[in-house]
Amino acid sequence: MRKIYLLLTSTLLLFLTSCSTIPPADFTLQEVPSVSKKDAEMVSITVGYEAKKRGMKIETNHLVPPAWQTALEDAINRSLIFSDDQERKFSLSVRIYHFDLPAAGITMVSDCGAMYEVLDRNSGDVVFSERIYTSGSVPMNYDFVGIVRASESINRCARNNIRDFLISLDNRNI
Repeated sequence: MRKIYLLLTSTLLLFLTSCSTIPPADFTLQEVPSVSKKDAEMVSITVGYEAKKRGMKIETNHLVPPAWQTALEDAINRSLIFSDDQERKFSLSVRIYHFDLPAAGITMVSDCGAMYEVLDRNSGDVVFSERIYTSGSVPMNYDFVGIVRASESINRCARNNIRDFLISLDNRNI
């Protein structure tokens, strides 16, 4: 009887875990916040890691900056916050300074922080500079498999960070 129970339990767990796939790194916003148009053109966007400092926690790999940059470009383009063919030209530099992945748990929570700087290419002045820190949370009812919830919490954290950047940029007069 004990062997049958063990076999059934193992089969059920195998069935439950084999049906789930790990979501890819997809930081693209589903809904872009409504923002007002700036009289400037965004010429370039770069995303990378900040130089490692004491107490800084980055638990990601080389795939995060390109995924972040692609999602950020998409959000800026879809929000229409910048115009084309304007006299003022801006560059955006993003440096990820914190990325903490969930270790284990029922609700998976990831934390991330990035420094956003918008540079006026004509004058060289930094017209916007802000550190944005966000988190992404995924409850147990999202998926049974922990790695799936952890991956989705990473995606949500980056999406929240990009969304908060757009909102913060919209609130500034640049």
